[in-house]
Amino acid sequence: MVKEAFFAVPGDLATPTGGYAYDRRILAELPALGWRTSVVELGDGFPYPSAQARTTACARLSALVPGRPIVIDGLAFGVLPEAAQALCASHSLVALVHHPLALESGLNATQSASLRASERAALACAGHVVATSATVARLLVEDYGVPSGRVSVVEPGTDRVPTALRHEGDVVMLLAIGSVIPRKGYDVLVAALARLTHLPWRLVIAGDCERDPQTVRQVNADIARLGLGGRITLLGAVACDEVAPLYASAHLFVLPSRFEGYGMAYTEAIAHGLPVVGTTAGAIPQTVPPSAGMLVPPDDVEALAATLQQLISKPEERERLAAGARAVAFPSWREQAALFARMLENVG
Repeated sequence: MVKEAFFAVPGDLATPTGGYAYDRRILAELPALGWRTSVVELGDGFPYPSAQARTTACARLSALVPGRPIVIDGLAFGVLPEAAQALCASHSLVALVHHPLALESGLNATQSASLRASERAALACAGHVVATSATVARLLVEDYGVPSGRVSVVEPGTDRVPTALRHEGDVVMLLAIGSVIPRKGYDVLVAALARLTHLPWRLVIAGDCERDPQTVRQVNADIARLGLGGRITLLGAVACDEVAPLYASAHLFVLPSRFEGYGMAYTEAIAHGLPVVGTTAGAIPQTVPPSAGMLVPPDDVEALAATLQQLISKPEERERLAAGARAVAFPSWREQAALFARMLENVG
């Protein structure tokens, strides 16, 4: 028998970020697992919706037929405590938390406190919470008061892809994928690379440049000030079918994030056989196996520069980590969607 659930998402489901990719892939797999899902579009502006956007989102949620599970993406769920309170009596309400909203980098103290209080109030109304990593689950239990029995961990899946044959050239190609926002640490990466101008490298950054124009301006200003304009390219957001060629042309993936609730970009890079440089922030140490990558403290320009110097200078070190990457087998999206479906069965 086909079971039904609602899946409520803010903004455009096609947005090229890890959180939206997670939503898309789980939604794509659920029909084969016996679930028919109806996507509910909550509108734009989250997690800072206008009063009108908030009213519209609450109205769309309140109009849903009772009795079916409602999964609400955390980008919206955490700022709609009033909707959560109204819905919890008539629906099985599931919060899908990629990472707590208050942990986004670049927030001031007032913004962070407001988001934390709002998300805590909303989560108190959830019948169940899906966290995309054990790290996020632990944060929700310890810092947001969610009972551990109401939390399931469903990590992202990773596509299995053929590993490209890479040729060592005169220049080491570095790749970073992720929106140009403070949390991704591009300012740290640019500063670290400025110390390595004596080495042969180029960097391509692929990620949304429209979410935070101020950060994009600052990163571009840093690149110009440090004389790296001929070495660093910001591509902006790229289509899904344009990502694989980027991995294939790179020798090393680097992303010095200040926090990741999981870090899909790292697992995708590893799946493509790339050695990875990341940080010890959030879930990254659990996501990146030591055999496939090297991690440094977040915001540590000196440590990042030293690690990049080692890997740029020593192709045998890159190959050691690349071999480790090729040996890693992450769960598939079908396997992870099966866990998600089992969660829906239990709460529905």
